This record gives sequence, C-alpha cells and structure tokens, in this order.
Amino acid sequence: MASSAGIILVLVVLSTLVASSAVRLFEIQDVCNPSGELHSPGRLSCDECCKEGESYPQYECSPQVTGETIAILTVNDFEEGGYGGGPSECDNQYHDNSEPVVALSTGWYAKGSRCGNFVRISANGRTVSAKVVDECDSVNGCDKEHTFEPPCLNNIVDASPAVWKALGISQDDGDYGYMKITWAMG
Repeated sequence: MASSAGIILVLVVLSTLVASSAVRLFEIQDVCNPSGELHSPGRLSCDECCKEGESYPQYECSPQVTGETIAILTVNDFEEGGYGGGPSECDNQYHDNSEPVVALSTGWYAKGSRCGNFVRISANGRTVSAKVVDECDSVNGCDKEHTFEPPCLNNIVDASPAVWKALGISQDDGDYGYMKITWAMG
C-alpha cells in the first residue's frame, strides 16, 4: 500500500505536468502563423506596390490584444481621392485626415466587431485615442482595391496623419510612417 506522502507527491507531479502542458498548449494556440501566401500578379509600377515574382504572407489572425499590445503604426490616407483606397469598411465613408482614425489588421479588426470603438495608442511618451473605422487587410492585396499594395502584416495599426501629429511625430521625422507602438482598447 502506498504511503499518503507518496500519493501526494505523485499528485503534485501530475498536476504540474498537466498545468505545464496547458501553458504550452495556450502558447501554441496564441501564436499567429501565416494562413497562406499571396503571389504578386506581375509587374506594377509604383513604390509601395507588390513586386513581380514575390510572395507575401497572409494572416487571418493577429497577436492577442492585451493592455499594452505591441504593434507597428503605419500611416494611411482616409480621405476620398487619397492613396488609402476606397471608403472605410466600418461605415462605407471617407474620413478627414485631421480626424484620429485607424484601420486594424484583419485579426484585430475581428470581422468588424471593433468598428466605432476607440483604441489608445502610445508612443513617443504620448497617448492618443483614435476611432476604429477600417480594416488593414492582412489576407488580400496586390490588386486595384488594395492600391496594388501587399497584404498588411498581422500587427498593424494604420493611422491617419492626425494620430501621428497627436503623438508628436511630424512628416519630417525619420519615424514617420512606420514605428513601434503599444495600443489597447478604450
């Protein structure tokens, strides 16, 4: 017959193994791997266009949203006739670039569930609140609808110039257009 100390030791070891497996399983599930590749359709003549013969990762997911989600801030033109493409997905409207608005990568956009909500973006020692109005498509691209640009990465907050200005970053700054930030809902 096993001693009660031996049984307790076996139970502690088993519970530790189960907990450690659950942690590893969670880590595996939280990883956002590419869901496919998009192949460039051919030769295009613009600076930000897909390149002939290149493949671009597609993502249906984004990293988990936390109180300080790490992301890359990019700049977008949300006005009609601007380089940002068509109207915003959330409201089928264009937005003035003086408004603090953003598009989120496909996974964070969450099929529009974040439309109209505000996010807090922090960088450069400042924080700004911006409204979610669009998706930064992480699956599709390299076509007219996406201004012939590749799909967004899965960790992009694509912001109007007003967001950059509120963060104290001017167009002359070397960080303008692409910089590491943190963001959160609210």
